[in-house]
Amino acid sequence: MKNVAKIAVLESFYASPAWRNFRAGIIAERKLICEHCGKLIAKQRDAHVHHKIPLTEENYKDASIALNPENVMLVHKDCHDQIHERFGYAPKGKKVFIVYGMPLSGKSTYVEERKGRLDIVLDMDSLYQAITWLPPYEKPDSLLPIVKGVYNHLLDNIKTRFGRWKTAWVIGGFADKYQRERLADELGAELVYMECTREEAISRIYECEKRRHMVDEYTKYIDRWLERYVP
Repeated sequence: MKNVAKIAVLESFYASPAWRNFRAGIIAERKLICEHCGKLIAKQRDAHVHHKIPLTEENYKDASIALNPENVMLVHKDCHDQIHERFGYAPKGKKVFIVYGMPLSGKSTYVEERKGRLDIVLDMDSLYQAITWLPPYEKPDSLLPIVKGVYNHLLDNIKTRFGRWKTAWVIGGFADKYQRERLADELGAELVYMECTREEAISRIYECEKRRHMVDEYTKYIDRWLERYVP
């Protein structure tokens, strides 16, 4: 929870008029030239003001650190990620895989057979069950915002390589090509597609006793995924 509180405090600071005015002044003064690689920053939205002494929940109110021109660098977004060793520039040894495919294509089995003891797995279905203690495959829509909030927070930790895990596995349908490729780019992840036919997926509904009474629902999930899927 401490990490969540820290993020909230710093987000509030970066949304403040004091920071926005300071940032605008740095950009106007330094003319969109990256101080890390020396190249032109083509778009102002890609300009990041990086603190050499990192901001924390203890020092963000100290203007000599937070609003000191000598403590900041104007850098590209990519250079900023490289400086912080996050996203595609994370330290070697931390890998991320996005395992995607239609419902019942074997995504969870694939990960289960390969994950190590120090790996983490992010899966919406498992998260629902962990938070609600409801039976598997029962996911009330009213609880989605809560589950999605936890999901997004964990996703941010994977993006920034927070924590001492070795490999992260992100499981999902990700039928939309743009969505999954954008996520893979943000995470610095490798995409793993679970190839499966509609007939194979439907046959697996009957293999699990807990799913047999939900044949119609799962068939709809499968067909909906197939309608949206772009290879």
